[in-house]
Amino acid sequence: MEEKIRCRCGSSDVRVVACSGASNVGQIANQAAIELAREKVAGFFCLAGVGAHIKAMVKSGKEADLMISIDGCPVQCAAKTMQHAEIEPAIQIIVTDLGVEKAHDIVIDPKVCSAVVAKVKEELAA
Repeated sequence: MEEKIRCRCGSSDVRVVACSGASNVGQIANQAAIELAREKVAGFFCLAGVGAHIKAMVKSGKEADLMISIDGCPVQCAAKTMQHAEIEPAIQIIVTDLGVEKAHDIVIDPKVCSAVVAKVKEELAA
């Protein structure tokens, strides 16, 4: 049976947002955030709620102990959405910075996803 992944919108801890863009790297970013939540490294936080300026979600994001943003490409939609709400991600990962070429498909390479997860863990340990 698959373990349920719960959002952490109401708790102060390490949280992660991902761009979830319409490309391979956007979907890799999203899948990496899911993996981090499954491994209980970070709580998966709702980027769309912050982008929609839902007051309770913005407040909750500001109360996080540490915010991680994972973006697919240098456009940095996730990080910029958080910054627009005056939430500064302490760790910002960009999938294309890891040598992955952006393609307009939604194919997720599990090896790349694992590399993104490893990079986040490395940054957390630093």
